[in-house]
Amino acid sequence: MPTLKVVNITPVSLSGGRTQDAEPDLAVNPEHPDEVVATAFTPDPMGGPLAPIYVSTDGGDTWILRSVVPGGTPTRGTGDISVSFASTGGVLYAGILNAKASLQDILRLQILRSPGISSTAPMEVLVSRDMPDQPSVVAGSFEIDGVTRDRVYVANNDFGRSPRTAAVDVSDDARTAPAPAGFARNRIEQRTPLGRQDGPPVRIALHPEGTVYAAFESWEDATGGGGDIVDVTFDVVVTRDDDAGVGANAFQDLKDAEDSAIGQRVATQRVEKFNAFMGQERLGGDLAIAVDPTDAARVFVAWCDRVGASAGVGCILHVRGSTDFGQTWSDDVRSVINAKNPALAVSTDGLLGLAYQRFGQEQWATVLELTADDWQTPPERHVLHQAPANVPTARFLPYLGDYIRLLTVGRDFYGVFSGNNTPDHANFPEGVTYQRHADFVSHQLLDLDNVTRVPPSIDPFFYHRTA
Repeated sequence: MPTLKVVNITPVSLSGGRTQDAEPDLAVNPEHPDEVVATAFTPDPMGGPLAPIYVSTDGGDTWILRSVVPGGTPTRGTGDISVSFASTGGVLYAGILNAKASLQDILRLQILRSPGISSTAPMEVLVSRDMPDQPSVVAGSFEIDGVTRDRVYVANNDFGRSPRTAAVDVSDDARTAPAPAGFARNRIEQRTPLGRQDGPPVRIALHPEGTVYAAFESWEDATGGGGDIVDVTFDVVVTRDDDAGVGANAFQDLKDAEDSAIGQRVATQRVEKFNAFMGQERLGGDLAIAVDPTDAARVFVAWCDRVGASAGVGCILHVRGSTDFGQTWSDDVRSVINAKNPALAVSTDGLLGLAYQRFGQEQWATVLELTADDWQTPPERHVLHQAPANVPTARFLPYLGDYIRLLTVGRDFYGVFSGNNTPDHANFPEGVTYQRHADFVSHQLLDLDNVTRVPPSIDPFFYHRTA
């Protein structure tokens, strides 16, 4: 029978932690799945200039902090961060927004490299460029002319190329090449949005044989909705490259069936109130894509919008699938009301995983669903976490994060999310393990002395579902 474990990532050394460790990401070494790296908005506990990553060498059972990420700040660690291991060789890659630059209102993308999980040296800066937002990293290893190379993809929203801002930086030889390691910028939005930009999220799905997909939200209109809220109309677009994204005209192998433009529109004229609120969290910019590792033609996309929503509904999560390399798409195979942060992954036995965070009854719930038939029959469903949405009070945005991560290694699913860390078994229907000191009887977090009470905050949580 499958098994599932949930672990609070915060190590015992941070038992007194009270920070908002939101917006997590995750990488699992495919060659050695016991090696896992997680990230969040966690500051260095010593207030140093390097932000930490969380490192586990026992499959996520225990974690330590390792401060190796450049551009950290004492209060928030790094800005946006995404991580990925290469398929072979153990090299770890990251894309970040340098937090020191963000203090000056500068979006500074940096692409980083580390030789492996055991390295304690600061990650090497391969690329540093201003203007891009929300980097998302995917890496893969390929044998080319008898030599194994790491191909690395850093999707981002590049304001330096407004209004067609959806972009992917690609390196064909990131493992050994010196900085900038051959990274080339590719603008994947080929239409001209009527707004000033595409949506913040750009996501990558890489098939082991080299087919690579990119998904983005093409903003057709963006007008003020009051305060910081922007009423956005957008299309969900998928592009594809059949040669690993390394050619002269990358991500141009999928043309729309209606207008023949590059990029197939999965859904059109979707609407969302960008920066509206639900459960202390801002809304807008939810997107995910995944490809079946055994079938490059089978691909899935998820996003959130308000189409068909009734009054009071924050947003609706949609999932659609394609079996012909993204050329045609199904209607919704799954929809969830008042949900955000979709994450998708497909295992080697064809099982599709969907993780998301849903607001209801004044609680945030993090849910994992697994389906073998696109929800034609009831899925395997796990409520990983549920807790009051008003505890703790948000210190900044995002509150939980603009994304979570789900990935597979073989038949196993691995994921990460952030949430209220109150030690209460009722909050974890599938069970949980804490490293930091916690009393589940009194529902109290405890400091290093195991006596002093610590108020609830936001922690990252790891989970692993074995086949």
